[in-house]
Amino acid sequence: MAGRDTTESQAIGSRIREARIKNGMSQAELAVKSSISLPHISDIELGKSNMMLPSFIRIAEALQVSADSLLRPNVPGVTSLYESEFSELLNDCTPSQMDSILKIVRELKQTMCKKGEE
Repeated sequence: MAGRDTTESQAIGSRIREARIKNGMSQAELAVKSSISLPHISDIELGKSNMMLPSFIRIAEALQVSADSLLRPNVPGVTSLYESEFSELLNDCTPSQMDSILKIVRELKQTMCKKGEE
């Protein structure tokens, strides 16, 4: 059971890190906004530390993200959020830009799938 807890903590920490970077926020900024020490933020992102619910809520609020996106990104509601975000990103692209983005995404997906097989 401890191994599963560590894996889940690492996955959640990784998603917190991704959301923080996406928001252009440093660990120090997240620490201040969530009233959590910088070393603890680092440990959370690395999956070295489990966090209490109040800390998780403060982090989600500081990042302005849903708890679902940090806990379970494969939930259908969260998946539709990703689809919506992709749609928004492509909304003002030219057909040529969309084609280039599609090629990049395909290549990235292939690379990620190959790494998953190793």
